[in-house]
Amino acid sequence: MENMTYEDAIQRLEDVVKQLESGEIPLQKSMELFEEGVALAKFCSQQLDDAEAKVQVLLEKDGQNLREAFDLEGGNGE
Repeated sequence: MENMTYEDAIQRLEDVVKQLESGEIPLQKSMELFEEGVALAKFCSQQLDDAEAKVQVLLEKDGQNLREAFDLEGGNGE
């Protein structure tokens, strides 16, 4: 996963989930896929945390916190 992008990891995670949901694979393979899925989910979560931290740094300028001006959730601030 070292050279994997967030988008690649999400795509692979979707593939893993589809395979697991199919119910057509042996138990051992299911366990391997589950372990891979957990690792992919952790990787994606870390990537999102890193991106959020970078956005936060960009929004904090000259000691002025502009976080309220940029809604990270995409909502309307209510």
